[in-house]
Amino acid sequence: MNEQERDGVLAIAMMAAFADGNNTDQERAEIRRIADALGAESGANMPLLYQNVLLKKVGVADAAAMVTSGEGRALAYEFAAGVCNADGALSPAEIAFLASLQSALGLAASRAGEVLKQSAAMAAAPLLTSESISASVEPKFASTMTEAELDKMILNYSILNGALELLPQSLASMAIIPLQMKMVYRIGKSHGFELDKGHIKDFLATLGVGLTSQYVEQFGRRLVGGLLGKLAGGVGRMAGSAVTGSAFSFATTYALGQVARRYYANGRSLSADTLKSSFSGMLGEAKQLQTRYLPEIRQKASTIDVTQVMKEVAG
Repeated sequence: MNEQERDGVLAIAMMAAFADGNNTDQERAEIRRIADALGAESGANMPLLYQNVLLKKVGVADAAAMVTSGEGRALAYEFAAGVCNADGALSPAEIAFLASLQSALGLAASRAGEVLKQSAAMAAAPLLTSESISASVEPKFASTMTEAELDKMILNYSILNGALELLPQSLASMAIIPLQMKMVYRIGKSHGFELDKGHIKDFLATLGVGLTSQYVEQFGRRLVGGLLGKLAGGVGRMAGSAVTGSAFSFATTYALGQVARRYYANGRSLSADTLKSSFSGMLGEAKQLQTRYLPEIRQKASTIDVTQVMKEVAG
C-alpha cells in the first residue's frame, strides 16, 4: 500500500467516525489527537488530513479515488464498517454513508454485505462469556472471584488484546473492544452488579475510552505501521508501530480492568474525576508492565485463530 492509498483509507475511517452527525466536541478532539499521534509516528501530514475531512474539503468520492487496489478498497470498507458499528446499531446516516462508500469503491454488494454482517455481529456481541473462551484464555467465570482470579482475568484479557494487534488480519481489531466490554461485565458481575451494554459504554466514555475513536486509532496504527504487509490476511511484519499498537491495546485493557475493579468494589460510588485520574495513572503503569509480558503476547499471537476468536466473541 502506497502513501496515497494509506491516506485515502485513513480519510475514509475519519469520515466514518463523523458519519452519524452526532460527533461532540470531545469526539472531534479525540480524533484530532489520534491524527496528531499517527502523523508524528509516520511522518504523514495527518492533522491536515483530519482538517480536510472535518471541513469536508475531501468527500467520499475523492477519498475512494485515492485507493486504487482491490485489496485497499476492501480494507477501506472493512475499516469504515468497523468504525460505524463501534458504538452500536447503525444510524440511518451511517447506513447512507456506507452505501455511498460501497458505490464509490466499486465494491460488490455480496462482499460489502458480508463485511457489514461481521462487524455488526461484533458490535452486538453478547456480554456473557462463552465456555469456549473461558476455557482457552481465562479462568472459569464465577460470580465471586478472589483477588488473584481478578488479577489473572484482567491480565489474560490484556495479553489477548495485545496479541490481536500483532496479527495481520484487519478484522482482528474488531474483537478488542467487545473483549474489553466482556471483561468489565465480568468484573461488575463478580461484585454483584448486572450490567447492560449501555452502562458499560458510559463507563468507558467516562474514562475517555471512546469506542469510535479507539477503532480509528487501532486501524490507523495498522496502516501507518506497515503491519498489513499483505492486505488479504497474509503474514505482516513486526514493525515498531505494531508493537506500539500492541502496547496500546494491552495497556488500555489492563488499566480499564483495574479501574473497573476498584469502581465496582466501591459500589460504583467513585466520581467521574476520580475515575479519569485513576485510569490515567494506571495507564502509565500498564505501559511499563506490557514490556514484561511482551514475550507472552507474541507467543499468544502465534497461536491465535482470529476467525475462531471472532466467532466466540460474537456468541
